[in-house]
Amino acid sequence: MPAETKAIVIAVDRLSKTYPVSFLRLKKLLRRKFKPPVEALREISFAIKEGEIFGLIGPNGAGKTTLTKIIATLVQPTSGNVIVKGHDSVADDQNVRRNVGLSGAEERSFYWRLTAEQNLLFFARLHGLNGRVARNRIAELFALLELQELATRRFAELSTGNKQRLSVARALLAKPAVLLLDEPTRSLDPIAAARMRSIIKSLAQTNNATIFLTSHNLTEVEELCDRVAIIGKGEIRALDTPQNLRTTHTEEERLTIAFSGLSVIDAEQALARSFKPELFVFEPSCPDESLVKFTRAADDDLLDRVLRVLQQSGATIRSVESERATLLDVLESYEKQSGELPSLS
Repeated sequence: MPAETKAIVIAVDRLSKTYPVSFLRLKKLLRRKFKPPVEALREISFAIKEGEIFGLIGPNGAGKTTLTKIIATLVQPTSGNVIVKGHDSVADDQNVRRNVGLSGAEERSFYWRLTAEQNLLFFARLHGLNGRVARNRIAELFALLELQELATRRFAELSTGNKQRLSVARALLAKPAVLLLDEPTRSLDPIAAARMRSIIKSLAQTNNATIFLTSHNLTEVEELCDRVAIIGKGEIRALDTPQNLRTTHTEEERLTIAFSGLSVIDAEQALARSFKPELFVFEPSCPDESLVKFTRAADDDLLDRVLRVLQQSGATIRSVESERATLLDVLESYEKQSGELPSLS
């Protein structure tokens, strides 16, 4: 089904959240200059369609966790509303929870003395799954996430990465229409992380699940997400496809020219006669080839002029590679504009 005709599954409308000052903090504040309550979210609005993988990125403290918890009905908004599959997250929270699976970084929500399988059996009962139905579903998830060998291990004995995989398994127990994934590949080794990304893609493409994903791994976000929202200081700074964010919100292109037949010293001198020397970085590539790297504005003719100078000086051009801005570049650009430096890990 074309994306234009798919139904809206999550609708966030003018959502705001302000956390009041705690009593102990208030006592401290009374002794010095008063600070207002913390405004975690401010007038946020967006919609997510069926089968879409929607990414949310931003620095620590930007509001990602608060927004995720509001969609999951764990936190109530101060104003505005969230509609999930036609149900209001406050007025109809039980029906929202029936449609949502949440995987977060909170390990305390598991029972540490129970085994991995016993934990999932307990949560399966909360979803109304019992007996053979529950055990069959858990077996499916253990196979999907390659957790079979850990079924009888106590949760306390699992590595951080395996706890994360078990959290995703729990989120999938009731085959929810909506998945909220907070750092789904956190602490996973590269092979397990690649497997998790493949599962996430399949859930959206094959099962038509709607996925709301937060992550500091911007390469992962770029690979998985149909659209990405950048959040900072509780506000949505930008929302678009990863490609549009890269091309629309950045003005520079990084270029690398591989050349031979001319020494690095001669190339430096040739370019210095026509350009500012600080524009270029030279690197040896192999015994008979060198690289020159530089950045240009997307619409200028610097590349053509550099190629002309190198060729006129006797160089043979082996290749020209162009590297557009990454999501990290875009995020840093927005945070510099707002005066809020990102804290990415």
